[in-house]
Amino acid sequence: MIEFLGIEHLFDLSPTEKILGFFTPLIVYAAFLLVQLLLPARKVAGYVTNPSTGEPIVYHLNGLIVFIVMVTVWWFELTGMPRDWFYRSSIFAVMGGTVFTTIFTFITIFSQPKETRKNPIKAFWSGNIREFTLFNGRIESKMFLYITGGTILAINAMSGAWYHYQLFGENSNPGVFLFAIFFLVYIIDYCIHERSTLYTFDLIHEGIGFKLYWGALVIYGWAFASPLWGLAVYPDPELGSFWMGFLLVGASVLFLVGLGISRGSNLQKYTFKRWPERSFMGIKPEYIEANDRKILVTGFWGIARHFNYCGELILAVIFALVLGYFTNLWAWTYGSFIIGFCLRRERTDDMHCEEKYGSEAWGEYRRRVKHRIIPGIY
Repeated sequence: MIEFLGIEHLFDLSPTEKILGFFTPLIVYAAFLLVQLLLPARKVAGYVTNPSTGEPIVYHLNGLIVFIVMVTVWWFELTGMPRDWFYRSSIFAVMGGTVFTTIFTFITIFSQPKETRKNPIKAFWSGNIREFTLFNGRIESKMFLYITGGTILAINAMSGAWYHYQLFGENSNPGVFLFAIFFLVYIIDYCIHERSTLYTFDLIHEGIGFKLYWGALVIYGWAFASPLWGLAVYPDPELGSFWMGFLLVGASVLFLVGLGISRGSNLQKYTFKRWPERSFMGIKPEYIEANDRKILVTGFWGIARHFNYCGELILAVIFALVLGYFTNLWAWTYGSFIIGFCLRRERTDDMHCEEKYGSEAWGEYRRRVKHRIIPGIY
């Protein structure tokens, strides 16, 4: 089975290395916790309020500097960990990460009052709390999870590219390097706009259970780089200089388009929530009144009701195509997950919005903005 999947090289570790790979996630999580705690951070009031005080939760944001420090430590091998270790130990790291996030989940749900665990399966999967802090409020759980998972993802993609280069040298697949660069840019962009994420669905609605722990620290951190698990051992696909150049340039352009749609949508929403009357990119906001709330109907949010997911879908396809092995299923592992996730999340978002804004106001928005994600199609 392993040979059929083409990932036997990821099992080619000594017994000691397998054990170390299993515990790598725990070591890395602890390192991130320490770095985020020690590095300076700016205090920012978020959108979510503390239920006990009614005041906005104050977040300590230092994602970009944490990212720079951790990538630097990895690149210069300052801990003695080889650059390709994240890639080579991927399978065992996913095993260990799954075990450790399960433990984190039980600790989290059992640290809350017993009445919050009336449905233990739901509490385990979705959580029974939406946010908690550590070290006297210095570390906020969700921002820790997202910055940690995102940085690990970028390192994993670069680690796979380094392994590939060591394997093939001049016969390397340039798409592998662009794949890693895309994830690097994607995470840097996330860190730069870290504050705007305080106004996203996950920060507002998501509970802290196994789904979030495992999703952020294992799936996001390790499995999103899984196309390289099967394709880092493939050389240049030899499409020809013209077609390879066309692929790389076209993928880069579409990557920027997808990232622009995704980030632009979220930034417009962030701007509107903070300053409802402020124009965004020269677009004056128009909105539907929903009691004490407002539904934005111009700009990105006038094109499709969840247009931000359109950007993510574009990125999902580009991450698959850029590797140059279009029919290899490994190329589509990340894309398949993202496409399924966005289609499901859009439905969940829609239900939350109808509950939040009321069926009448949300129904009016649906009539004015007819498409869910892709304008003219869906």
